[in-house]
Amino acid sequence: MSSPHAAAAPVQHRDAGRWATALELGLLGAVWGASFLFMRIAADDFGPAPLVELRLALGSLVLLPFLWRARARFPLALWPKLALIGMVNSALPFLLFAWAAQRAPAGVGAIANAMTVLFTALVGFLFFGERIGTRRAVALLAGFAGVVVLASGKVAGMSVGWAATAGALASLLYGLGINLVRRHLTGLPPAAVASATLGCAALLILPLALATWPVATVPAASWWSAAALGVLCTGTAFVMYYRLIARIGASRASTVTYLIPIFGIGWAWLLLDEPLTWTMAVAAALVLGSVAFSQARAK
Repeated sequence: MSSPHAAAAPVQHRDAGRWATALELGLLGAVWGASFLFMRIAADDFGPAPLVELRLALGSLVLLPFLWRARARFPLALWPKLALIGMVNSALPFLLFAWAAQRAPAGVGAIANAMTVLFTALVGFLFFGERIGTRRAVALLAGFAGVVVLASGKVAGMSVGWAATAGALASLLYGLGINLVRRHLTGLPPAAVASATLGCAALLILPLALATWPVATVPAASWWSAAALGVLCTGTAFVMYYRLIARIGASRASTVTYLIPIFGIGWAWLLLDEPLTWTMAVAAALVLGSVAFSQARAK
């Protein structure tokens, strides 16, 4: 007869694994949510292009060991494709979010970012022949309604409509970029791909960053925020995300999408004293609810 402890051990191991996964998802959500806080702090002092240049370059450097290890799998002919995807999936969305951070609370960008999941499905349907289904179509309408509500809001008497629009456009570009990665870079090590695309994007926007580099002295808080944005929220966060995908799969790892707006709003409220308005709350409920509905499995 087997010992009851032998039967209990696997159950305890599974429970520990669930807790570890939940903690890692929470930590990743907190890190990615903080990216909107750091952009809000540094965007005015650096300007969008210089801030994004620092983010891209530092993120690429953190991931460079993965690219170096897999360098034989990245022939010269592949690099134009990497550059295009880097522009679509990193440079342009980062610029849009940084521009929005100059004009609206951090929570606005964090909420708009959650539309990435829905835009990925929409781009797949429009351009790559994927089925979208009734559930996702309804979710898209609800998500768009959330963005409209978000764009209609005001904070301290100022409209955040253009910032919300920029965030939604950035999420649309993320959706396009994800589809391009799936179709053209599948089979390559994801962390190496991230390093290559981030590095290409950094080179592509370098002229714009140099042309708009701040003349005035940048405060230390903004330098630290820019460093955290690149090293922690871009390079390190990608490593955490790919570790989660390897262990629990892409579908479960993508649930971090629900946590990013919560942390983005929470960090800004806690550290920058930014308000949570009713329009932000309603928009967050519509966008996150639509994402949850789109991903729920039919019984």
